[in-house]
Amino acid sequence: MELALDIALQASPDHPWVTQHPQFFTQLPDGSIAYAENPPKKYQDIYPLNFDNDPEGIYQEMLRLFLHWIGLGVKIFRVDNPHTKPLAFWERLLHEVNGAHPDVIFLSEAFTRPPMMRGLAQVGFQQSYTYFTWRNSKEELAEYFLELSRESADYLRPNFFVNTHDILTPYLQFGGPPAYRIRAALAATASPTWGVYSGYELIENVARPGSEENIDNEKYEFKVRDYAHAEKLGVSLAPYLRRLNEIRREHPALGQLRNIDIHWCDDPEILVYSKHIEGRFTPTGASDTILVVANLDPHSVRESTVHLDLTRLGLEPETSYQVRDLLTDSTWTWGEHNYVRLDAFTQPVHILHVVTPVPEQYY
Repeated sequence: MELALDIALQASPDHPWVTQHPQFFTQLPDGSIAYAENPPKKYQDIYPLNFDNDPEGIYQEMLRLFLHWIGLGVKIFRVDNPHTKPLAFWERLLHEVNGAHPDVIFLSEAFTRPPMMRGLAQVGFQQSYTYFTWRNSKEELAEYFLELSRESADYLRPNFFVNTHDILTPYLQFGGPPAYRIRAALAATASPTWGVYSGYELIENVARPGSEENIDNEKYEFKVRDYAHAEKLGVSLAPYLRRLNEIRREHPALGQLRNIDIHWCDDPEILVYSKHIEGRFTPTGASDTILVVANLDPHSVRESTVHLDLTRLGLEPETSYQVRDLLTDSTWTWGEHNYVRLDAFTQPVHILHVVTPVPEQYY
């Protein structure tokens, strides 16, 4: 397992910077250092950096810090709240680090307004958190998938996290295991990169009262989870998540961002999208097509008709073809218009491989 480091550019009150570099912070008239605030919240254990006081000194210290961890073998940094630091700082730092270490990846954890989120991607962050966790309806998801794969695809590489310790949406709080399966399947197939926070496998869906975050999460206590026991009892999603990752490894279409297409379904709760890649871009020379049909309502059984633009699947109109569900191994013969029944309590999502002949020779 490769280690990624969650790094926050700030300090605790007992950090050596406080005495050695007090100019890194905002000093109040009484000589004390201003702690972080996000009214009405007060974070008295956090001293934020002030880049206006000593920008060059802060830059050199942050560069030293990142190079220290890179020297210890860390190649992935999940940067906490980069949008609270100057863009010019990140542009310079990422350019210098990646110039010497091009294999280092920076993930921007910036839940902020779109211009700033996009700005961070433009100055060099290789991956970006997204608004995926808050997109739940069919219209919201379809619009967002197309935005990420078309409008900002040239510079913003999305990472779809299904949840974090800070983000437990009402959809997950009240949707039960079906909601967890649905969101995992969407994240694993709609984006080339996805993430799962610890405890997702165990359906940890109890929120801290008055908030949308997990109760007693790692911010407040050390968590002990018995994954093996849960899997033995059959109440773990780990086998499901493993299968999703196997599907991703086996199908190169899912490794692309720009190739997603939205298709029509009569039911307002069923989202349909495909990913197709031509054979000239795959290791085997065979085209690869994945079709996802998802019941977004975790509380119901849905029956409807799916209407497909076959040209987006690499097929001629009115063609009959075979699809195989990669989650259940069921197969069907489909065409342009197809009946589906998705039971949220058993199998809320079809991940279908469109079976096409492998060319004998590809030029």
